[in-house]
Amino acid sequence: MPKVIGKFTFILHSHLPYVISHGRWPHGLDWLNEASAETYIPLLDVLYKLVEEGYSPKTTIGLTPVLVEMLRHPDFKDEFISYLDTKIKAAQKDSKEFIHYGDKHFTRLALMWKDYYLRIKKQFTHTYDYDLVDAFKKLQDEGHIEIITCAATHGYLPLLSQDLSIQAQIKMGIESYKKHFDRQPLGIWLPECAYRPRYEWKSPIEGWEKIQYLRKGIEEFLSENEIKYFIIDSHLLRGGKAIGVYLDKFEALRTLWKQFSDQYKPSPEDPHRSPYLPYYVKSYPEEKEPVAVFTRDPKTGLQVWSGEWGYPGNGFYLDFHKKKFPGGHRYWKVTSAKADLADKLPYYPENAEQLIPEQASHFASLIYDILKEQYEKTGKIGIVTSPYDTELFGHWWFEGPNWIYYVLKNISNNPEIQLTTCGEYLNEYKPTEVISIPEGSWGEGGYHYIWLNDINKWTWKHVYEAEELMVQGAKKYSDNKDCDIQRLLRLLGRELLLLQSSDWQFLISTFSAKDYAELRLANHYETFKRVNELLSQLGEGKKISKEEWLFIEDIEKRDRVFEEIKPEWWAKLDVEPIK
Repeated sequence: MPKVIGKFTFILHSHLPYVISHGRWPHGLDWLNEASAETYIPLLDVLYKLVEEGYSPKTTIGLTPVLVEMLRHPDFKDEFISYLDTKIKAAQKDSKEFIHYGDKHFTRLALMWKDYYLRIKKQFTHTYDYDLVDAFKKLQDEGHIEIITCAATHGYLPLLSQDLSIQAQIKMGIESYKKHFDRQPLGIWLPECAYRPRYEWKSPIEGWEKIQYLRKGIEEFLSENEIKYFIIDSHLLRGGKAIGVYLDKFEALRTLWKQFSDQYKPSPEDPHRSPYLPYYVKSYPEEKEPVAVFTRDPKTGLQVWSGEWGYPGNGFYLDFHKKKFPGGHRYWKVTSAKADLADKLPYYPENAEQLIPEQASHFASLIYDILKEQYEKTGKIGIVTSPYDTELFGHWWFEGPNWIYYVLKNISNNPEIQLTTCGEYLNEYKPTEVISIPEGSWGEGGYHYIWLNDINKWTWKHVYEAEELMVQGAKKYSDNKDCDIQRLLRLLGRELLLLQSSDWQFLISTFSAKDYAELRLANHYETFKRVNELLSQLGEGKKISKEEWLFIEDIEKRDRVFEEIKPEWWAKLDVEPIK
């Protein structure tokens, strides 16, 4: 029997900001509907198909707490069914129009969309019994996948002004995970793979320079909360140029990057560190349980992320951008990387389907070559970790879930490579080195510029103000036994978590939903301030009017999320750093 030379896992990061009760189309709840119909259900179908065929997909899947809460929200079921029915009716209307004009090919595509959404509806209602979270949970309970958590609302942790905020984001994420998956998470996806070591931190925001103190390393919070590993980009491990993952998809980011590129200087590469081995990370002197890092493989990453020569850019695949008004169905192919919308040619599903096995085989061969080289150089059984946003597969790249199916099948059939999850690999092969890594993210340039720049820096003033008020309120009232005070404190914490979502800065920078993001951030900030004023009234022994209680009830109904929130998370650090 051939010797195993290495292991592989996809790491699929699934996330959306909280959108229930905050708009529907073009920005809002339909983001969740689209992702569920185009990504989450097709991915589940692929994973269960592999299991039925006798394979164990061993995929590491990140489901952010805020996404899980939305998928389990009581309003989601009816909203999603309504969305699917609308898409089915739109396809039927398109087919009648195409028949009227004698366009047989587009008629065939319209019927394809009708059948697609009918099947998604059947899968949701019958196969998965209206509960996509439970469908993922069953795969984990049976040992086929590993689900990891994230910060509660995907807050950009290195830029939050309070260590107590980081503590609350992580603790809320873990509590939500335990509630939905009945176990402690082994791993975490740090939002935007953004990390900060321990050091004397000073606020980068004008007017808030007063915030300066010894900040704990992100890994310290993970260790204290029994998280075993997280994911970083390759430049944080080895130095060199940060590849970035979003620049090819957003024109606004390319323009923004020009402002920063002259200031960006890659750090020297350290060839002794391998992205195919885990390491323990430490930036503190105290004795704590070590936390491991797995590193994004740059070679396999480019094969999918690159807009220039990544697989999804092939001309035969379904184009994401060109849609038929008003139903929104897509009938055109990519055609070429430089083709504008007017030059897009009709989509032929059979041509795209023929490409998928070939590209999957190429990807599997690339993994084999990487692991073989790693094994021959070091004699160690390494791991290739390939992290992607889950929504890339199906939503952005329609054929993506099927490509994942063939990749996993290809690797499973190679006796020299084993599929694994990060947790399983870590249990079998403990790191042998403790390292320090710099501050950074997986954005272009490897630092914070997407989430902190001239376009969005104003947002951080409001985040910082709310964080300071939350800490003051928690320290003053978290031990108070008054039920109404505790109710307002919990609501205050929820609004702060929603305000801290990194999505708002990202959407502003990319211009993909700039107005929506600005309004959402302003809305949560204004809500936070009003709730904080009411909390102060109660704390001073004053009564709150009936109308003000109605306001509280409406906000609780609107932002129905994280019921297990604990205000004491903002009152005191579990472990203070030793200076």
